Amino acid sequence: MDGLLVFLGAAFVNNVVLAKFLGLCPFMGVSKNIGSAFGMGIATTFVITVAATVAWLFDHFILQTMGLEYLRTIAFIVVIASVVQLTELYVQKNSPSLYKALGVFLPLITTNCAVLGVALLVIQEEFSFLYTLLFSLGSSFGFTLVIVLFSGMREQLALSHVPEAMKGTPIAFLSAGLLSMAFMGFAGMA
Repeated sequence: MDGLLVFLGAAFVNNVVLAKFLGLCPFMGVSKNIGSAFGMGIATTFVITVAATVAWLFDHFILQTMGLEYLRTIAFIVVIASVVQLTELYVQKNSPSLYKALGVFLPLITTNCAVLGVALLVIQEEFSFLYTLLFSLGSSFGFTLVIVLFSGMREQLALSHVPEAMKGTPIAFLSAGLLSMAFMGFAGMA
């Protein structure tokens, strides 16, 4: 039961985008089209989950045993860059259309602070390996859910009459704030 609460809490209550404000660049940049947003969400889900679990293993079995905890940030960045590079090669080979749709955003997953943030949060919270896996899956599911919901909102806003002063980025930020407030309603549930 605790594992389910960790997953749901990471996905809805402590959402990396809406509560922790991590990963805002792809959230705003790729959310104009549901297809691209979903593809970015799936790629980020894979990267967050794998990077956080590998970072946890690296931290517990190498950094902590050697007393090198002060190298966490640098080591995690190297782990994330490696995972992203492998993901990019896989997507380029197996799904050229998704690779083309994601364009420059796939390599930018390396600098997505949500990926590093989740890896650091699991260490900060002193999660076990199972909870690390569940937290990273929940966080990445929450990221994907939010970016897809937000892209749907932005597609509808493109068809709506929006005052000239609010078109583009202003209405996107206002909508993101409203989505964040909606997710705050989950706070008492998990």
